[in-house]
Amino acid sequence: MLDTKKKQQVIKKYQIHEGDTGSSEVQIAILSAEIDELIEHLKQHPKDHSSRRGLLRKVSSRRRLMRYLKKENPKSYEEIFKRLKIKQPRVIEPEENKRPAAEEVIEEDIELIDKQHDSVFE
Repeated sequence: MLDTKKKQQVIKKYQIHEGDTGSSEVQIAILSAEIDELIEHLKQHPKDHSSRRGLLRKVSSRRRLMRYLKKENPKSYEEIFKRLKIKQPRVIEPEENKRPAAEEVIEEDIELIDKQHDSVFE
């Protein structure tokens, strides 16, 4: 858990306007600072599973906020990623782009069989 001074420093650094304490950018920055502290704690205490669970909750919460920010304000999203040095999420391609459709495979097999059949009877 962040102490009050650290939290105020993070808020001051990432606030959009004076008095801003709840914008997505500030929330993401606070979560990132808490995540960093939890990571350091878990390096010293690797068997602390309740803290590990808390870390996973904070990471998923930050991910949801980042997804919202990307949808609402892409420019701010890119800026916060750079300032916090967070890794960009991987884009997973749909399965249909990775493998050929079954019909295409069957057509290729039929063509191959036809070629083999023609070469046998020549």
